[in-house]
Amino acid sequence: MISRFNLNNAVLQFLPAPLMLMATLLNMLTCSGRTQEVAAQYQWIQPIAQENRTDTISIEPLLNEANWKRSHGGNSNTRYSKLDQIDRGNVHQLQVAWIYQSGKGSGNIQCNPIAVEGTIYTPTPDGSIVAIDGRSGTEIWRFQAEGIVAHRGLTYWPGNKSIPSALFFNAGSKLYALQPKTGKLHPGLAGIGSIQVPHFKVAPVIWKNTVIFAGYEKDVFAYDLKTGDKVWEFHTLPQPGEFGYETWSKVEQGANSWGGIALDQQRGIVFITTGSPKPNFDGAGHTGDNLFSNCVLALNAETGERLWHFQEIRHDIWDLDIPAPPILVSMEMDGRRVDAVAALTKIGNTILLDRLTGKPIFPFRLRRAPASNLPGEITSEWQPDLELPEPFARQEFTLDDVTRLNPVAREHIMQQALRANHGWFQPFEAGKPTILFGIHGGAEWTGGAHDPINGMIYVSSNELPWIITVVSVNSVYRYNPNQPLTPGETLYQNRCIACHGRNREGVGTAPALLALNQRMTRDSIESIIRHGRNLMPPNPDFTSDQLKDLADFLLDQDRNQIESDTIQNTQPQYTFLGFQKLLDPEGYPGVTPPWGTLNAIDLQTGKIKWQVPLGEHEKLSKRGIGITGTENFGGPMVTAGRLVFCAGTRDQKIRAFDVDTGVELWSHKLPFGGYAPPSSYAIDGRQYIVIPATGGGKLGGSIGDTWVAFTLPETETTNSN
Repeated sequence: MISRFNLNNAVLQFLPAPLMLMATLLNMLTCSGRTQEVAAQYQWIQPIAQENRTDTISIEPLLNEANWKRSHGGNSNTRYSKLDQIDRGNVHQLQVAWIYQSGKGSGNIQCNPIAVEGTIYTPTPDGSIVAIDGRSGTEIWRFQAEGIVAHRGLTYWPGNKSIPSALFFNAGSKLYALQPKTGKLHPGLAGIGSIQVPHFKVAPVIWKNTVIFAGYEKDVFAYDLKTGDKVWEFHTLPQPGEFGYETWSKVEQGANSWGGIALDQQRGIVFITTGSPKPNFDGAGHTGDNLFSNCVLALNAETGERLWHFQEIRHDIWDLDIPAPPILVSMEMDGRRVDAVAALTKIGNTILLDRLTGKPIFPFRLRRAPASNLPGEITSEWQPDLELPEPFARQEFTLDDVTRLNPVAREHIMQQALRANHGWFQPFEAGKPTILFGIHGGAEWTGGAHDPINGMIYVSSNELPWIITVVSVNSVYRYNPNQPLTPGETLYQNRCIACHGRNREGVGTAPALLALNQRMTRDSIESIIRHGRNLMPPNPDFTSDQLKDLADFLLDQDRNQIESDTIQNTQPQYTFLGFQKLLDPEGYPGVTPPWGTLNAIDLQTGKIKWQVPLGEHEKLSKRGIGITGTENFGGPMVTAGRLVFCAGTRDQKIRAFDVDTGVELWSHKLPFGGYAPPSSYAIDGRQYIVIPATGGGKLGGSIGDTWVAFTLPETETTNSN
């Protein structure tokens, strides 16, 4: 169809000369107006001019063939192995080499295991670090810590002239160093092998004689290995007088690190990706762009000085963190080898930045965003709308996305969609649901893998819709600080505060508990506390009195009105009614498939080379419905054998794919879900693939205590050698 006054050349050539002249002039005027309209709608952050670079380009050293010394495969987080014994021709012969069970409880393990000189190091559900023989799966030693240990990573350091090799990890707010051979505390760290530090969850990096890590709540820290003293601290939530402080009307929470940190060892630069500002879905209390949330940060490893930052989403009210660890990559651009850092995001973007300047490799397009009409909320005028690299996940829910699985499912979802807001960076409206993608990714904390040979990034992705409802909180109770804590408040501080926040504002995917007296009954609250729901565990040890006390506190009924100072907020305050997935009556996502994908992104062109569904709903397959993909939390690994290995799906399988085509070449059903990336290592020339298979986590389901290693049959490995 030819739109009004937009005649193309093919039509113009058949018009009489006077009409052709008139049409041409109309086209010119219309195109000029459209150009101005587009210019007003979009802005671009221009890429660096590569010909002006004067630095010495270096290629990141590849992993040692036999070892996997840090979670995510090393300081660059590439999850690439040079091992090629297992390849596209023989991967179908993979068999179980060994199965390890710690024998100490069950629980979700999200840590990518490391392997050094034939020994596997991994955390276990009971808060231990164990060393496992990589040939047999036999436990060598065990170190017992307290709390969740090495939640999302640990690091082997080969040592230097003054400090022998060490294994670094954390348990909550304690940093440990162990002797790798014995599992005993390493005296090289502050003389005792452990120090108190801010809480963190990800694998640290070692720069000279300092250990550097990104905090779970905020900030980035460096500590001296010998003395245990803090060397520097960078505030991801800026303090008064610091750069970025002016981008918050009030600095609240967020800008923490969910996924990890990378180190350019040659240049002495650390890179961090950060999360969104908090509380989720309510930005009225912290208007502004909110640096350094939703950022890629580059810091001087020696001093902690900010070298540059790049922000994806400004004033993020949608819980769209940059959750994945930054990946250090190198590529060919304009005939030159360029070092860059890649960040994979919840909305499906690949942020590709020059490693020295933070400038984008491709033009970074910003689009004018809708304005909020929520009193007190001021959304950002511009948000990212990338053309290149191509997004690997849907970024906007529309009615065309509503499921077609069957008429009942379609009608169920359509009725909800017609009553809800949705759209590209659609702000929230009090009391009206909003449907959006991205809360569980796109990319998640597991991130991607980079093949330095073919220049591809491989990333697993989710395409799951959520329906979020924001409500107004008209008043809050400000308790007299001179009054003692009530029994319910004491219980909350001891048992609930870590997930739901100091002020009941919610943390991460744990919902806010404000204004419960407006939306829940006492019976429903006590039932959830007792029996659990979704990610919240049950509390069978609570007595009836404790249940009542905690419910009283949550319902604001544990103090007499005369003892409290009821205030009306001068600034509007909001909360939300929990993280609700938009699911059909059978529990399947309320949108058309795919619901989970594995993607190959060509960094040189920015194009997606292939995308395939990741995971299978077997019940749907039996009905004759094609592979849909499933929600997944695993993350890929890539090897020189031209294979991508990935698990994390609801069907509890680990799979191998052809790096060039995405064709699935092998799969194996794990005893429980494999919700951590796999690793590869070699012993005596024999290659292994190992993965924790413990289930649970964000996908729920049964949990276990299992690690599985795979290798080729003895005859095959002998032939390949």
